[in-house]
Amino acid sequence: MKIDLTELKQKIGELETEMQKSEVVSNANKMSKLGKEYNATREIFELAETVEKTEKDIDNLQTSVGSETDDEMIALTQEEITALEKRLLEDKEKLEDLANPADPNDKRDIILEIRAGTGGDESALFASDLFRMYTRFAETNDWKINILSSNRTEIGGFKEIIAEVTGDNVYKHFKFESGVHRVQRVPETEKAGRVHTSAATVAVMPEAEEVDLEIKTNDLRVDTFCASGNGGQSVNTTYSAVRITHIPTNTVVSCQDEKSQTQNKLKAMQILRSRILAKLEDEKNAKNAATRKSQIGTGDRSEKIRTYNFPQDRLTDHRIKLTLHNLDKILGGDLMPIIKELWQAAKKTE
Repeated sequence: MKIDLTELKQKIGELETEMQKSEVVSNANKMSKLGKEYNATREIFELAETVEKTEKDIDNLQTSVGSETDDEMIALTQEEITALEKRLLEDKEKLEDLANPADPNDKRDIILEIRAGTGGDESALFASDLFRMYTRFAETNDWKINILSSNRTEIGGFKEIIAEVTGDNVYKHFKFESGVHRVQRVPETEKAGRVHTSAATVAVMPEAEEVDLEIKTNDLRVDTFCASGNGGQSVNTTYSAVRITHIPTNTVVSCQDEKSQTQNKLKAMQILRSRILAKLEDEKNAKNAATRKSQIGTGDRSEKIRTYNFPQDRLTDHRIKLTLHNLDKILGGDLMPIIKELWQAAKKTE
């Protein structure tokens, strides 16, 4: 694949000019979108420059080998050529992925939903552990996490937490996390020291923007109610909490974290758009589900994808038969070894 560096340089210049306009600077959403496009274009440009330079270096070294008479120098130069050719191949593959991503959603931000499943209080605590793991993973990649909605338990877990994760290529890194995450460990509340099995579900959706799909006002039913805290007790007396139902798809979203009804409605619409977009994507990809399921799963939240076994300090990803140890490190946000293996499995289906 040949990249036109002149064309890319021109595009970078145009984006820089656009980002300096007052109407863009004052519009956070527009600035964020242009900023992502700028960073993505610059990354492709810089990698394409590196590929071009490496190709020239290899050509120069091959020319020098032809005129070299010293056997030791010839051997050293051949080693250098081999190393450069290996790096060139890796850079070209990365450049191909950047310039022509297999999944157009890879560069999107995401809506991350984590819910306690079977296991009572322990599953809620595990949901909290998963959210902490993803938060730390996001921090290592300089991504931002913004909690949109949460429902805490009295002992510090989450019955449900919904968050927005923003940054570069967020969906690409999170898209295989959807499904049931199972934990096997001795709960803090267990006095007899018995190992319990519980679970939490994770759903990852590419964040939808208003331009991605048209949601008609007539298709929405908006209900307001008083926000509640742990145990269902009322935490305020104003109708600030919002429940929005998209009637055609029967998609329901509730938000109550903000004190303002307007803010809760904005957050609910943000989640609603992404859920509807995810449904449309699922329908579009249904024909490929059998192939994907054999490799990396369907992405359905009802599918058991991973087990975190604390007594044996072992993580197992059931989709690709991957086993890793050192759970503390993984739950501390070190997810790239798993994600890279999932990427490789996904490539086999392309």
